[in-house]
Amino acid sequence: MKAVVQRVTDATVTVNGALKGGIASGLLVYLGVARDDTTHDADWLAEKIPHLRIFDDENGKMNLSLIDCIVNQQKEVVNTMGVNHEKNMVNMIRPLTEARRARRPRGFFKLLNSLRVLRGPRASVRVSPSSPSPIGVLAVSQFTLLGDARKGRRPTWDKAAPPEQARELYQYFIEKMGEKVPCESGEFQAHMMVSYTNDGPVTILLDSGDLR
Repeated sequence: MKAVVQRVTDATVTVNGALKGGIASGLLVYLGVARDDTTHDADWLAEKIPHLRIFDDENGKMNLSLIDCIVNQQKEVVNTMGVNHEKNMVNMIRPLTEARRARRPRGFFKLLNSLRVLRGPRASVRVSPSSPSPIGVLAVSQFTLLGDARKGRRPTWDKAAPPEQARELYQYFIEKMGEKVPCESGEFQAHMMVSYTNDGPVTILLDSGDLR
């Protein structure tokens, strides 16, 4: 099983003008399934790809994996929401203090109950589902990765897996990848239009067949 892994700042795949999948940033993965591939090949790639340390750290060195980037982004979102939480607390405490100075005027206890609601645990803060497309993987099937152009001018694809086998392993790869990171996909056996911005550029070639 072959994979072309590209670090991207955006990537989308459409079929007949309809969007099928997309990520805001992360890894675009072209996946080619060979005749002798099994689930073991898909497992190896699904484990290897999200752990590749090909993202820049704070010093500009390739030292972070996709999983590291996702964790860091989640921390930033939670921290940002925590700051907003503190601002809300300040905005509620100020009128409460003024109310106390006024010897608890009408509406004081209603205001106090509102403040108690805001004192919920921060651990309950979650990323809003309306956030932009996540950092993740966009997996696109591409049998042409198995092309053999050593002879003649027209490549042959004798090593490519039959459609049913390729579809099954492609879907299996997506499921396994999705257990680790957000994973979008294209449409198998469709004429797809893929748009992306390669960041770097950074492109890694992986072939599970090299392990045999």
